[in-house]
Amino acid sequence: MANKPEEINIPFCEAYRKTKDILTEAGFETPAFEALCLTEKVFGFNRLALITKGEETVASEEKLAVLAELTEKRLNHEPLQYLLGKWSFMGIDLLVGEGVLVPRDDTEVVTSLCIDYLSCKESPNVIDLCAGSGAISLALEKYANCKVTAVELSDKAFSYLTQNIKLNNSAVNALNGDIFECHKDIADNSLDLIVSNPPYIKTADIASLQKEVQHEPAMALDGGESGLDFYRKIVPLWKSKLKAGGALAFELGEGQYDEVSRILADNGFGGITESIDFGGIQRAIIGTLLQK
Repeated sequence: MANKPEEINIPFCEAYRKTKDILTEAGFETPAFEALCLTEKVFGFNRLALITKGEETVASEEKLAVLAELTEKRLNHEPLQYLLGKWSFMGIDLLVGEGVLVPRDDTEVVTSLCIDYLSCKESPNVIDLCAGSGAISLALEKYANCKVTAVELSDKAFSYLTQNIKLNNSAVNALNGDIFECHKDIADNSLDLIVSNPPYIKTADIASLQKEVQHEPAMALDGGESGLDFYRKIVPLWKSKLKAGGALAFELGEGQYDEVSRILADNGFGGITESIDFGGIQRAIIGTLLQK
């Protein structure tokens, strides 16, 4: 008769410490935070439980194996957000995974700029181009009380977009389409605001990006040779969709403000304003259409 496998009997806090030590040795910047995130996902224990119940045993070999697998994936620089399957943006939970851009703090800059602009508008009509997970769309709907259409071309990203709309009981209208084509289906003079976090990395720079970013979809990153392809195309194609005095806002890559500002000015936009991120980078821009 075969011997019964020995039961694993490891305290939760030890599983956490082991994970943290592995990530520390591998040189990750925030190993304690990441280890807590991974162990919480597997075991359902949060930080408070780690402190108060950390010595309780973890008897499930299966869960320990899952934690080991997630840790190995993280060592291969798969984004932490993908491994967790969910991330928060401006207090909104978003499902994320392979095929969709990870919501970043940088995007709060353009979102806040849009919220400020919409604060004096009554029932504004907004479109979010290259919407991805829906981070901007859902935040604008929640904090600016506006009607939002979110446009996304990638089928994988669109799946996350629709799931996040459902998850947040949102009324955002999701449109699976090409932003360089679907403008034909949007009525002129119908929008108060157009916002976009477009691909803005130079093609030549993609290969040198952080390893985690290499796991994210290239189509959400690659902005062409100059990084400015989407700005140059979006502005002339979409400006007629704005109401008189309507605005167009973009997230920006580092060093892109001056050129994007010129693109807006050359297309009849004024009142062009920047917004700076915590690193001092001109991270967002907004301009209003002066004439129709």
